Amino acid sequence: MSIKEIGPFGLQKEPSFAQDRARRTYHALLEAAAEVFVAKGFDATQTPDIAAAAGVSVGTFYRYFNDKREIFLEILRRNLNRSHNEVLSGLTADRFVGAGRRGTIERTIEVLIENITRSPGMQKLFLELSLRDPQVAALKRAFDDEGRRRVAALIAAICPADQVADPEATAYMIHTAAVECALRIAGAHGAPPVPRDRAVAALTELVYRALFGIEL
Repeated sequence: MSIKEIGPFGLQKEPSFAQDRARRTYHALLEAAAEVFVAKGFDATQTPDIAAAAGVSVGTFYRYFNDKREIFLEILRRNLNRSHNEVLSGLTADRFVGAGRRGTIERTIEVLIENITRSPGMQKLFLELSLRDPQVAALKRAFDDEGRRRVAALIAAICPADQVADPEATAYMIHTAAVECALRIAGAHGAPPVPRDRAVAALTELVYRALFGIEL
């Protein structure tokens, strides 16, 4: 296996393997680790648990990862990169023209919710550890900062200055509200008190009005 390269948001790019079997083992470890972490929690999970779930020896685990923290962080990086790419890829200035505005906002919210519900157990672990683990907190902060930066740039491109005077602050509020609301709509904090379609419609309207005002 070659030296790993650092990609966007600190994601380690796919290692180069001499054999396909090594690549399969690497992915098997990632998949097994995600399942074990969700089932047992981060603190209770040990490297022998991950190795056993992947069907390999503990020695094989250490050929790919230094410890359980390294594989946990790599799982988070991959999940966060995928989520951010899927959510932000639809946020381009050309999609915020005329009647397409609301639809673009609503689709982005739906994608955000779908990414949260894809692995609710891992999402819960991520949020929990971000409050007490410096490395996880730094990873969350890096992704949040980049997300806000991208949203701020978009707002500056699509909203006149006399309509949104402070794109950076507006992006901060919209990003924070959208992520937190999406977590609640997805059930990360328990069953929401209103149906998903109504919550998504309300959040869509909230973001729309923050950017484009109230239509008369």
